[in-house]
Amino acid sequence: MSSLDELLNLSLEDKPEIIAEYIWIGGSGTDLRSKARTLPGPVTDPLELPKWNYDGSSTGQAPGEDSEVILYPQAIFKDPFRRGNNILVICDAYTPQGDAIPTNKRAGAADIFSKKEVAEEETWFGLEQEYTLLQKDVNWPLGFPLGGFPPPQGPYYCGIGAEKAFGRDLVNAHYKACLYAGIQISGVNGEVMPGQWEFQVGPALGISAADQLWAARYILERITEIAGVVLSLDPKPIEGDWNGAGCHTNYSTKSMREEGGYAIIVEAINKLGLRHKEHIASYGEGNERRLTGRLETADINSFSWGVANRGASIRVGRDTKKEGKGYFEDRRPASNMDPYVVTSMIANTTILWKPEGSELILF
Repeated sequence: MSSLDELLNLSLEDKPEIIAEYIWIGGSGTDLRSKARTLPGPVTDPLELPKWNYDGSSTGQAPGEDSEVILYPQAIFKDPFRRGNNILVICDAYTPQGDAIPTNKRAGAADIFSKKEVAEEETWFGLEQEYTLLQKDVNWPLGFPLGGFPPPQGPYYCGIGAEKAFGRDLVNAHYKACLYAGIQISGVNGEVMPGQWEFQVGPALGISAADQLWAARYILERITEIAGVVLSLDPKPIEGDWNGAGCHTNYSTKSMREEGGYAIIVEAINKLGLRHKEHIASYGEGNERRLTGRLETADINSFSWGVANRGASIRVGRDTKKEGKGYFEDRRPASNMDPYVVTSMIANTTILWKPEGSELILF
């Protein structure tokens, strides 16, 4: 009699078929859904993959009387769970008539990134995804005693030891799985609150940064499922003097990375300041609980920037200021932000948008 583990680990290397896990964003705009299908052989180009469909009435994305939603494959990653030639497929969702459904933010982002002015600037994004691991059934962070609180923040950020780091094996499993999948994951670290961690994706070009972050989120939630732990992207999972969770977005264009780029950086930051309210409205749900002006955040109602200032809306690194070129960090996005929205909005504001009736103040 075979055990479940033996069946799960059956090798299919002698079979020509592969398994493709189609992944899409559900009706909340933050939940991920997936289902698998068999394909006759290996595939490396998403254009070679068949479209598929799902019941949108069961995901909050279509009415029951017209529930079919069509999946368009957009990006392929190696599957770290099934391995071999099996793949993960990031998809976006359309009506049978070919129109992007309201929760499909990738289509709009692709339109922005495909514009000539944006493509020529070769936008790079580095996304710092913070998240919190919760104890199943009680939804209380790892490292927090049930019904109580651990000692105050201080020893946990990048800390080591059983009393300071909670969930490291899960974090390292995710790190390796992302590297296996082909995601440009550039690092991980423990965060300021117990049970809170961060991984970074990038620098990656244009819309691929967002595709990779969604794939990395999917892999992380699958691993937490296996471990019996709950993944939270809530921007303020614990009220009080505990850090929230963000998704700081590092950004540069070709012009910013070249000699004289600092002036371009300052101009871009000031354009972001002019559209602060519009960006905040699109930077994640519940962000007002996080952006209070305390605990390494700027106040949600005001815009600020500075060199090496982690209490500002936008932070410019000291090396960037010294070298006169480089990148900047938008610290406003929440941990539950949609990277398609945030990355394309930053590119749109800094490259395509031309302020009318507003004077750009250069510092």
